[in-house]
Amino acid sequence: MSRIATPASIEASSTASQPLLEAVKKMLGSVPNLFRMVGNSSAALEGYLGLNGALSKGKLDAKTRERIALAIAEINGCNYCLAAHTYLGKNLAKLDDVEIAANRNGGSNDTKADTAIRFAATIARTRGHIADSDLQAAKLAGYSDAEIVEIVAHVALNTLTNYVNNVTGTDIDFPMVSAAKKAA
Repeated sequence: MSRIATPASIEASSTASQPLLEAVKKMLGSVPNLFRMVGNSSAALEGYLGLNGALSKGKLDAKTRERIALAIAEINGCNYCLAAHTYLGKNLAKLDDVEIAANRNGGSNDTKADTAIRFAATIARTRGHIADSDLQAAKLAGYSDAEIVEIVAHVALNTLTNYVNNVTGTDIDFPMVSAAKKAA
């Protein structure tokens, strides 16, 4: 059960958040609890949507973005994001169950994507204090400087939603998935 009230509808949300939530509804067809929860602060919602929208136009493809989201959600023990990104991974990015399991374990069955997911997981686990060899591995796998910066940004974006959900206890409105273990 949520520890902070989630507005039950767009109309029950703050006036400032309502147009942002309407845009989410237009894009997704519904407004998942995460968006209404973040919408408790219109500034936080605007920031989240802005960064998410900008990164969706970046160089990383949808599969890689979903893979990163799954790895970071597992590291941070965020059941809400695991449920959401398992659903999105299967239905939008067309990832299979074997790939989703690999992503949750911080890797991928795709050779190039494996490097990106391992790099993202290392960033999360070390709080950005990576070794030179970690960065070199990403470059050797063919990731450009822009893609490397985007990987870092996706770690940050997903950590934001993981922390919001973990702190607030956002009610899960996707098919249930649980983290293998609690984040340390």
